[in-house]
Amino acid sequence: MSPRERRRHILERLKVEGKVEIIQLAEELQVTPMTIRRDFDALEKQKNLIRTHGGAVLPQALIGERTFESKAVMAVVEKKAIAREAIEFIQAGMTILLDSGTTTLEIAKQLKFREDVTVVTNDIKIAAELMDSKLEVIVLGGRLQNDVGALFGSVAEEMLRSIHVDLFFLGAHAVHPSFGITSPTFEKSSLKQRMNEAAEQIILVTDSSKFDRKSFAKVCDLDQITAMITDDKLSELQIEAYEAQVDIIRARQVEQ
Repeated sequence: MSPRERRRHILERLKVEGKVEIIQLAEELQVTPMTIRRDFDALEKQKNLIRTHGGAVLPQALIGERTFESKAVMAVVEKKAIAREAIEFIQAGMTILLDSGTTTLEIAKQLKFREDVTVVTNDIKIAAELMDSKLEVIVLGGRLQNDVGALFGSVAEEMLRSIHVDLFFLGAHAVHPSFGITSPTFEKSSLKQRMNEAAEQIILVTDSSKFDRKSFAKVCDLDQITAMITDDKLSELQIEAYEAQVDIIRARQVEQ
C-alpha cells in the first residue's frame, strides 16, 4: 500500500470512528508505528487531523444549532424520501411522537391527509402544518426556541412523563458510531431522552450529512433505538460501522 493509499485509509477510518490509534493502524496496515506517525505528521500539516497521545482525531468543530430557515433548504429531496419510508411504519390507530425538525416536518406533510392517527409534537411548524387536517394533534407545552420553532423545558418534559406513544420519530443534529446521537444543548438532549422513554419504538430519521458528526450533549447510544431511516448516500464503510449497532433503512430518491 502506497503512502497516499495508506493516508486515504486513515482518513476514512477517522471519518467513521472519529479517532484512530497508532498501534491499531500499524497492525492493521502491517507497517511500523513510526510509519503511521509520519502519515499523521503529513496529514496534520494538511489540517486533515489533530494528533493526540497515541492517535489522532478529526479537526472538526461540534455541530451547533441552525435556524429553521437554514435547515429547511438543506437536503430537501433526501428528507422527502426519508419521510416516505417513515410513513410506512405508521399504522391505523397509532399514537406517534414527532420530534422537532425539518425531516419530521416532511413526515407531517405526508401524514396530514390521514384521519386515523394521533400526533404528539413539540414543534410549532408541525402543529401549524397539521392544523387543517383531521388528525388528533397534541402539542407539548414549554419554552419556544426562537428561529427554530421547537418547544422545550420542564413543562414539556412533565407532559412526556405522563404519556405513552407507539412510535417516536427522533430527529438528530449529529450521529456518530462511537458517540451515538447528540444534541447542541443539555435542554434539548434532556427533552429527547424523555421522548425516548415515552415511546414503544424509536426510529431515527436523519439525512446522511448528520453522520460521523458530534454535537455537545448526549441523547442516547445507537443500540437504544429501534431503527434509523436515512438517504442512500452513505458509503459502504459507514454502513458497516452503523449496521453493527442498529438496523438501517436507506430511502431511495424518486427520479425527478
